Amino acid sequence: MIYRLLAINIDGTLLQSNGRIHKSTKEAIDYVQQKGIYVTLVTSRNFPSARKVAKALKLDSLLVTHRGAYIAGLLEKPIFVKRIPEATTYEMVRILEGFPCQIRLVHEKFSLANKSKLNHNLLAKTVFTSGDPVFYSQQFVESLSETIIDDPVTPPKIEIYFEYPEDLVDAQTAIEAVFGDEISTIVLSEMRLDIVPKEVSKLNGLLYLGDRLGISRQEMVVIGDGSDDLEMIEAAGLGVAMGNATADVKNAADWLTRSNDQQGVTYMVKEHFRKQHPIQFLRKMNLLK
Repeated sequence: MIYRLLAINIDGTLLQSNGRIHKSTKEAIDYVQQKGIYVTLVTSRNFPSARKVAKALKLDSLLVTHRGAYIAGLLEKPIFVKRIPEATTYEMVRILEGFPCQIRLVHEKFSLANKSKLNHNLLAKTVFTSGDPVFYSQQFVESLSETIIDDPVTPPKIEIYFEYPEDLVDAQTAIEAVFGDEISTIVLSEMRLDIVPKEVSKLNGLLYLGDRLGISRQEMVVIGDGSDDLEMIEAAGLGVAMGNATADVKNAADWLTRSNDQQGVTYMVKEHFRKQHPIQFLRKMNLLK
């Protein structure tokens, strides 16, 4: 099989545990681009944050962000956007405010969150180290529901960080019972829940991009580490799990590479793409349309 697209998750895949990109990873991405492979990032991050990573890798491609709800190369020119409606956002916030949690409405231009009184350090490890550029505004308010009555928000994604695991289960059950036809929920940990518009996912975002580029899923290589990467890894022509991936992702993958702290992306690229001729050469030899 000839592979024409490489899709890479960011956190836990491209980035090391210290949040940095290893020099060898940058070189590997440059190498694979020189072979004519289209390289994209598929991430739960907001677009400005993903674009910051893309610039570090010298990528000028369309990026699948907000867990598939926002696909763009430039902030002002998305090729696909799906949002949670104003009224639905407000009603869900009202339900969530009944639990000790932080609610973060993640727009492509800003995030809006309630001031949390959570006791643990989860937020310090997640929200404040998410790689958001300095120009991406993060606003915190006393009452989120009161704020969005006057200034409604239609976010592509909502993130919720809970104090207690049982509250996540109860909140997810309540929200799905009322809004199940409009939204999908993704459990990322016992304390973290994401909400996106119905039928939005990393996989669907990647397939939309593939259709736009004329690249089939069989021609795609996907590298990831988390359960939210599972669908993509199963659907791709070559699904690759990082060494630090969850057990379900490793079991579903076609190939297992090293961990993010052992330059797993670099290792995979060297093992697979060095054997493939450049796309331009394959076309010249009539081996590719």
